[in-house]
Amino acid sequence: MSKLIAFAAIQGGYKVVSQVEGELEKTLQSYDASTKVEFPNTGYFLPVIYSLTGLKVETLEDMRKPLEFARKLLPPHIKGKHHLPFLGPLLDAGMAAILAYEIKEALRIVKDPDFYYPHEDPDIENGKVWLGPADDIVLRKRGVEFVDGSAPGFAAIVGAAPSPEIAKNIVEEYQKRNLYIFCAAQHRGISIIDQLLEADVQVGWNTRIVPFGPDISSAVFALGFANRAAMAFGGLQPGDYKKILKYNKDRIFAFVNALGDIGTEWGVAAAGCVNWGFPTLADTDIPEILPTGICTYEHVVANVPHDEIVQRSVEVRGLKVQVSQIDIPCSFGPAYEGERVRGKDLHSQMGGGKTQCTELVKMADMKEIEDGKVEVVGKDIPDLGEGDTLPLGIYVQIAGREFQADFEPILERQIHHLINYIQGVMHIGQRDISWIRVSKAAVEKGFTLKDIGVVLHAKMHQDFGKVLDKIQVTLYTKKDDVKKMTERARAEYKQRDERVENMKDEDVETYYSCTLCQSFAPNHVCSVSPERTGLCGAYNWMDCKASYEINPTGPNQPIKKGEVIDPRLGQWKGVNEFVKQASRGAVEGYNFYSIVYDPMTTCGCCECIAAVLPTCNGVMTVNREYTGDTPCGMKFTTLAGVMGGGAKSPGFVGHSKFNITQRKFIRGDGPPDMDEGGLLRIVWMPKMLKEEIKDRIDSRAKELGVPDFYDKIADETVGTTEEEVMEFLKEKDHPALKLESVVG
Repeated sequence: MSKLIAFAAIQGGYKVVSQVEGELEKTLQSYDASTKVEFPNTGYFLPVIYSLTGLKVETLEDMRKPLEFARKLLPPHIKGKHHLPFLGPLLDAGMAAILAYEIKEALRIVKDPDFYYPHEDPDIENGKVWLGPADDIVLRKRGVEFVDGSAPGFAAIVGAAPSPEIAKNIVEEYQKRNLYIFCAAQHRGISIIDQLLEADVQVGWNTRIVPFGPDISSAVFALGFANRAAMAFGGLQPGDYKKILKYNKDRIFAFVNALGDIGTEWGVAAAGCVNWGFPTLADTDIPEILPTGICTYEHVVANVPHDEIVQRSVEVRGLKVQVSQIDIPCSFGPAYEGERVRGKDLHSQMGGGKTQCTELVKMADMKEIEDGKVEVVGKDIPDLGEGDTLPLGIYVQIAGREFQADFEPILERQIHHLINYIQGVMHIGQRDISWIRVSKAAVEKGFTLKDIGVVLHAKMHQDFGKVLDKIQVTLYTKKDDVKKMTERARAEYKQRDERVENMKDEDVETYYSCTLCQSFAPNHVCSVSPERTGLCGAYNWMDCKASYEINPTGPNQPIKKGEVIDPRLGQWKGVNEFVKQASRGAVEGYNFYSIVYDPMTTCGCCECIAAVLPTCNGVMTVNREYTGDTPCGMKFTTLAGVMGGGAKSPGFVGHSKFNITQRKFIRGDGPPDMDEGGLLRIVWMPKMLKEEIKDRIDSRAKELGVPDFYDKIADETVGTTEEEVMEFLKEKDHPALKLESVVG
């Protein structure tokens, strides 16, 4: 290894730590030492420092300890007759700089709270380009994608390419591989984000191109995201730096692209990333670190041509990715799912209240359809002018020896994602309330409605080939045809919904596991039954059943219920045995229907978290989109931090939004004389969640004999303390007040 790179990195470490020490002292001259320090809406303090050292930085005064820790990490300067290996000192210097960079960024937020725009997408028109540290809503929402493999890793790009065109090509190649692109720093006053905006590329979390910040210190947000994932989903404890760094090397597949001249500050940041097992690939002539050791393969690779840097980065990191090659004129992949087609970019649209847009998947006889046949009946995109609308009916017929009618809604649900994967095309909604917007850029490339059929045929064969043999797609754009198809589709939807709604846990002898989240939460095993959907809200019992049929070795395995241990709490011998085995002995078992007694474990991807409110003799629940305070004294982010990683926490339980109104929801903690669930224990939930599921609450409450129950549930407009909620419950005569004690 080159002595030069070690010398430069160590010099950089001393420089960064000294600069931040000076900045802290200068800040303390203007601000009180007790001034609050935080990354907005995060439950991990300053996450790199907290995760690796266990130190909680909550005030300016608290910054002194991690800075002292960083100072002690700095190794002796490299001397002319230094005979020791250089990698160890280089890693220490890099880590010292990373800790200092995180403090530098926290100081920035103290002094200029509005510098970053903490949302999923920047506000370009108002100059709010940099998003800063991801809040916990983004972390948990995006974490699911790292869990299920739709996001195999991330590329951290610092600096700028020689031109906007090269920048766009590099980023789009990463998007095709489904990677996130985390961007920071400038080269000669220009960042890659500036170049992408010049090239009319949409940036933000929704397109997986994340503009963290303008300085090299902003790159620390990428490492903070990785470490928070380790704690949130992996159940790792703050301060256990060995496990956290190893977790990142083994599970978070990331690397750095350094575009532009690398000075000492960039060099020491690259050295810091090596501690995580994240290698750096540069487009300039810098000293290399080629031997393996901390990283899977090389640590620092130089002089990588721009047209090779994407593939070379993937190889050096040891990342396995699949690129979807489909014969359409637009790029295709999950990275485009969050792309928006705004008014100024719009060419034409279908649905969305302007016209009717309906989707239907139906099983067909093998002799009835022709595999790969895609037909547009009526006008297509080339027949439209800018701003025109069309009605649209997407009718997918599927035949296969292994295909079942139960699979129809599963594949129908894929239409939303697959259309959104087309660059320049936006899909919203599902069933008969779909909305498709097509951009001018997509039309310029030659996109037509027929391409939707090409995508559906190719991807459904690719993803569900085990159970299907033929796919035929017909796209109707004549008003009468769409109307006729919509009437048929609504009858099909009604029949499906009634079947699922009427299923009970007692009706089946087999439940299903979901272990998708085990890549992040090794101890967690989600069990899905007809009356308890998956915590993330993405899987119900029918989905898991179909998933197992399609992929028998996948994450959704059958669980034989076996002997009933407790019917009211929801515990079975077979389920316990499966959970113990699948959690590698970490969890002996749990109850399906209780929040108080041995509740189900939680992964961190859950849509909602419920908590007991003893004073109110009830239960509150909070959804992850809600960022405010709750009556249990903890925000969603804090609750998720306590429960994530496969923890079983009596008094708390993760669940889906849909589960709230299922008949078995916390039945074990409900009225003993009522065998229909614990909805009447709910005393508080955020207004946004309450409104979202209002129809289901009203329907369920009517069944329970409390038709006005919706109005008896408190929300943040009533209060966020138990005392405030209690007053409201008394005023409304909430049924929970008449029940036996919730804590037994």
